[in-house]
Amino acid sequence: MKKPNILWICTDQQRQDTLGVYGNEWVNTPHIDRLAAEGVLFEQAFCQSPVCTPSRASFLTGRYPRTTRCRANGQDIPADEKLISRLLSDEGYTCGLAGKLHLSACHPSVTKGTERRIDDGFDQFFWSHHPNSEWPTNEYTQWLRAKGKTFSPQPVEASRHVSYGPDAEDHQTTWCAEKAVQFIETNADYDRPWFFLVNLFDPHHPFDPPKEYLERYMERLDEIPLPNYREGELDNKPVYQRIDREGAYGMKGHLAASGMSERDHRLIRAAYWAMCDLIDDQVGRMLDSLERSGQRDNTIVLFMSDHGELLGDHGMYLKGPHFYDCSVRVPLIVRGPGIEGGRRLTSLVELADLAPTLLEASESPVYEGMQGQSLWPLLSGREEMTSKHREDVYCESYDANFPHGDLRAWATMVRTERHKLVLYHNDNSGELYDLQADPGENRNAWEDGAYASVKLELMQRLCNRMAMTVDPLPPRRSPW
Repeated sequence: MKKPNILWICTDQQRQDTLGVYGNEWVNTPHIDRLAAEGVLFEQAFCQSPVCTPSRASFLTGRYPRTTRCRANGQDIPADEKLISRLLSDEGYTCGLAGKLHLSACHPSVTKGTERRIDDGFDQFFWSHHPNSEWPTNEYTQWLRAKGKTFSPQPVEASRHVSYGPDAEDHQTTWCAEKAVQFIETNADYDRPWFFLVNLFDPHHPFDPPKEYLERYMERLDEIPLPNYREGELDNKPVYQRIDREGAYGMKGHLAASGMSERDHRLIRAAYWAMCDLIDDQVGRMLDSLERSGQRDNTIVLFMSDHGELLGDHGMYLKGPHFYDCSVRVPLIVRGPGIEGGRRLTSLVELADLAPTLLEASESPVYEGMQGQSLWPLLSGREEMTSKHREDVYCESYDANFPHGDLRAWATMVRTERHKLVLYHNDNSGELYDLQADPGENRNAWEDGAYASVKLELMQRLCNRMAMTVDPLPPRRSPW
């Protein structure tokens, strides 16, 4: 019997609360909501790094960021790391990618053409790191030019932070979906199973949705809720957050929440949601192509994001060495053959669990280097919904993004269902949240003596999780 096809849709910087099925009453996401109704929705899925490259290196290998040695944006993933695409290719899959990969340094100063690749197993590689045209090899730029079009963002009236992007038909998200549809429908004529990774750049900043998508929010702009921020809440939190309040990425004045008006906050949120609405429309196109080509019943569809977005919560925008749920908790929905659909699971899961899950789902050999725990028992219904997949989840940020002046943040997080602890190893500052009493993570209990025993228990958990990230390779071959 033919192995299942796999359509993996990965957005960039999309927080969990951006879909109707996760409780957002503002967005328009009927296609992803339907996918969730037909499949399994994970309510507590967490990335292993709050920034792009280390997170992607982790979930595409099933290994933790420091194990992959790809701990930061701007690093190159080592050539001996095994991506899930390589492992599936070895099992007979035809593999393709459209959009962003970002497993190697991807800046015009060092990337003269397409980003450096390892032996990744992709037979087709439609590369567009982001919509801007720094590289002549950007296939989205080529596609736009072939249509006789170019685009420059247009400012939104009275806004320094939001602009109008291309019309939906000319958007990079649309191009990514189009490449996926072509791949899906072409491969329907062949007997080999296929794997396609759709790496959309949205809703990553800049906040620039198509005008027609933003306009529907403008009519109710004054009703959009403001970010989750309490004046003074950063006073007893690590210094990196106070720096980023004055400018994202430690860049003073860059999307500085401290200088924004209520209208600024609402407009950015509207633009971000509008970008998510466009994603949903293009996910609908891909799902329709599976139906049209007769491949729906033999295709696993996975929808998720690499990490979240602060979006003004806790007085900051974008991302950094910050481990609030809005940064590290992501949407995760899976539908396909062998999956008992129509369920919402509260089990704590990690994105590192996805690669081993796909190996088990495709009946492929286990790769000894993987550290994630397969979700297939949960997805297939063999494991009870009430069972605990994990006791806690773990996340890392080792100087992973931009510096904060002379400071470099080396931080790790452990989170249980009830509590979260973050430790900044270079200055011993930290955060402790009681997620039952303080679900918004506004009150840092790090120095609260009433939580001393909880803090000690979480520090031990964190120590254990760090120890367990030791590389399982090379495998042990004999008793001595």
